[in-house]
Amino acid sequence: MALRACGLIIFRRVPPASDIEFLLLQTSYGTHHWTPPKGHVDPGEDDMTTALRETEEEAGLHASQFTVVDGFRKELNYNVKNKAKTVIYWLAELRDPSAQVKLSREHQDFRWLPLREACEYSGYQDMQDTLNDAYQFLQGDPKQ
Repeated sequence: MALRACGLIIFRRVPPASDIEFLLLQTSYGTHHWTPPKGHVDPGEDDMTTALRETEEEAGLHASQFTVVDGFRKELNYNVKNKAKTVIYWLAELRDPSAQVKLSREHQDFRWLPLREACEYSGYQDMQDTLNDAYQFLQGDPKQ
């Protein structure tokens, strides 16, 4: 059976030009890679509930602090240690751009990054593509 995880690509609009920045968390294990908040689906839990729970657990951001953006959902499929893994991401806008991120022990650092830097930090092509898709979606690109 494939591993399944869900998460949110959290972004904020930063004054004065309302530039978009994405939240990436650096893991405190393995290669210390950078990723949006995400985690495994618990038994009996639906995907969105997982995404909301993991965002609160890993970044300290409660569902009342952001708005999930209608119409954006990306599914990534890849292998981890020879096991199939599916990760589903939704897009969510932080209501207060100055809201504090509070990391769990699973992560050692976080950054708010513009698209280009977020793609550089993420390292994985499928995550870079997903961040680019999210940015294009927010710009109103009809291809999304």
